[in-house]
Amino acid sequence: MAEERGGTGSGTGPGDHCPGALRVGVLAYPGCFASEVFGVPDLLTMAEHVAGPDAPGYLVSIVSPRRRVTASGGASLDVRPLREVDVLVVPGFELAAATHLDARLAGLAPEVAAIRARAAAGTAVVSLCVGAFLLAAAGLLDGRRATTSWLYAGELARRCPAADIRPEHLVVTDSGVTTTAAFSAMYDFALDLIRRHSGARVARTTARVALVDDARTSQTPYVDPRLLPQPGSEFSQQVMRRLDQNLAERYDLAALADAFRVSTRTLLRRFAEETGRSPLAHLQASRVRRARHLLEATDRTVAAVAAAVGYQDPGTFAALFARHTGHRPSAYRAAFRRAAPSDVDLGPPASDPGPSTSDLGPQTSGRDASGVQGVGAVTAQRSWSRQSPSM
Repeated sequence: MAEERGGTGSGTGPGDHCPGALRVGVLAYPGCFASEVFGVPDLLTMAEHVAGPDAPGYLVSIVSPRRRVTASGGASLDVRPLREVDVLVVPGFELAAATHLDARLAGLAPEVAAIRARAAAGTAVVSLCVGAFLLAAAGLLDGRRATTSWLYAGELARRCPAADIRPEHLVVTDSGVTTTAAFSAMYDFALDLIRRHSGARVARTTARVALVDDARTSQTPYVDPRLLPQPGSEFSQQVMRRLDQNLAERYDLAALADAFRVSTRTLLRRFAEETGRSPLAHLQASRVRRARHLLEATDRTVAAVAAAVGYQDPGTFAALFARHTGHRPSAYRAAFRRAAPSDVDLGPPASDPGPSTSDLGPQTSGRDASGVQGVGAVTAQRSWSRQSPSM
């Protein structure tokens, strides 16, 4: 495989000769996903063809602190020594249930040290999927907003309590550090990078050439709670079960506490200690998940769906639904409607262990705090790598 894709090529492509080429380094390491090593460079290659030979291009290198790297599937990668770049991209790796994460990260100490050093030198650092765990090990997520695959967001939050993990977002940028959601979110990041370096027309055309969705705003619609670990102990599980079985009922904290013969203060404290959130946040997430099923699998109107999950005001329901999924209910139905809809009632949803920001006020799904779509504050100018704006 090619060591360098300048302009994205072998070092002799348009990116080498065109002033303003953005230098992108992809950090390869043992066991990293080979597709994530080359996914971003390949999309940048397409963007360069779309933009034309006279446009500022991309100089991409596959770099490593090691002399030899074998990626996932036994793919042998040709790598270059670490060098000065504007953007350092850290791919993800296989993270299965049997993976001993502490041992895995300890074995990547040279890469963690390299990430820390490049960030200290002012390089913009980007992680793809669970590559966020390497950034966390390097101390880059402390005090910053971040995301990762929805499947492992809870584990990242546990390991990095000083970070503000946003599991609903596709791409989060905070003060020069960018993290992305699961696997294919690398393309959401790459498109935003292309948009900022090559312009909106080039990004839009590249997305169409590659058949990549350039309008996604959240990873929430793809969450399958059955794959998530169940948090909490018997008390919180009982509370969640009661809430899930009565989705359409008005939320009454006092009545809920009475049902479990505890004070409201004790209920909130114990539930938060066991699950990391409030009963209301759990109820809202369960209602949204149930509404997702009804929108996907039935012909009920949005108002009827809202009523079925406890909202008499369709506007209130629509706002909550959009905050959780990044889509208004009608748009969600258009995007995720099943091929053969039915009105079969599958019963109440399983308890949702995933995190929710419902009680934290309005969110900007898929957007950073500045309100900019995708990577937000990422500026694809060479000076970007030397700046660390306060976000």
